[in-house]
Amino acid sequence: MALPQLSAEELLAWYEKTSTGWRALLNEHPKLLDQPSDIAGTQTVGGVLQHIVAVELRYAEHLAELPATDYANIPFDSVETLYATHDRAMQLFRHALARDSDWDERIEFITRSMGPARASRKAVLFHAMLHGVRHYAQLATLVRREGIKAELGHGLPGNGLGAPLIRSSSRPFRPKD
Repeated sequence: MALPQLSAEELLAWYEKTSTGWRALLNEHPKLLDQPSDIAGTQTVGGVLQHIVAVELRYAEHLAELPATDYANIPFDSVETLYATHDRAMQLFRHALARDSDWDERIEFITRSMGPARASRKAVLFHAMLHGVRHYAQLATLVRREGIKAELGHGLPGNGLGAPLIRSSSRPFRPKD
């Protein structure tokens, strides 16, 4: 009996669908960026999103053998700037997947929280995707507490891997005073 497998391309596609749902939700409720949050040591939802896209970009840069962008230079003042960083990271991940790489090769890099690290290219890729999913799940709880439904649907459309769909409630967001 063969075990189910999830390819890097499938995970990337799933992650992109998740990110696209969050982008749509945040475009509908941009004031969420200013809401307080302590996730990942941040102070606002915008800070959490900066953390998500910073890890995406920096890990993608490690795989592309590019210098890592300084965390402080990753803007989080708008949904547009956050997701421009995300788009750049996804472009680098797709390029890395298209290259003929040894995914078991261990690479050295510097992390913001742990300092010097060493991991396989495969671990770097999968960590970046799963890291973002984990924080998006934390954000889903936070935005539900603000009265916005960020429901994760579970479907398997077509013959590809399904992905969580984020649906926003029609109730307008009103920041707490």
